[in-house]
Amino acid sequence: MLGIELRRNRDRQAGTCLPEATSVDIRGLRRPKAQMPNIAAVFKTEITRLARKEMRESSDGVKRTVAAQRTEIASLKRRLQELEGVVKKLAKGPSAVAPRPGAPALSESGGSNGSGLRFRAKGMAANRKRLGLSAADFGLLVGATGQSVYAWESGKAKPRPEALAAIASLRGMGKLEAEAKLAAAKRR
Repeated sequence: MLGIELRRNRDRQAGTCLPEATSVDIRGLRRPKAQMPNIAAVFKTEITRLARKEMRESSDGVKRTVAAQRTEIASLKRRLQELEGVVKKLAKGPSAVAPRPGAPALSESGGSNGSGLRFRAKGMAANRKRLGLSAADFGLLVGATGQSVYAWESGKAKPRPEALAAIASLRGMGKLEAEAKLAAAKRR
């Protein structure tokens, strides 16, 4: 046995002996043996991947619901703060509650403007594009800034009653009429 080990060591040092983890193909080239994957590890990673995918799919609906509820909670908090302010003013006396000019009156329906005009952000954006006006030009026609127009179109804000009436007047207007009105507004 000792002689075989000595020969093996000598052959290894000379490079003529093959290591144990290699094999020889037909042409005599050395090629490493392919190791078998650990099937338990493969199953574990696949099960983990599928479980994460399943959890992601099942939690999407919950995420949407939570986002909608957070938005509703934020609006309810704003409404509560507004109503608490009114209560404080009422406690001081009825003359302290006079509404400021241009502010919509509070109502049970949750802030209806009472003018009978409805506002849709997409509808206003479509009307502005139909007229071929920039946000700044549209704002000039309705008495607001371009930033206000962008806020209205994105749904981040709602126009005041005066601006809402001006927006409604632009609905039935054609391009030429809008351009003429814009030119008159720029001259002022």
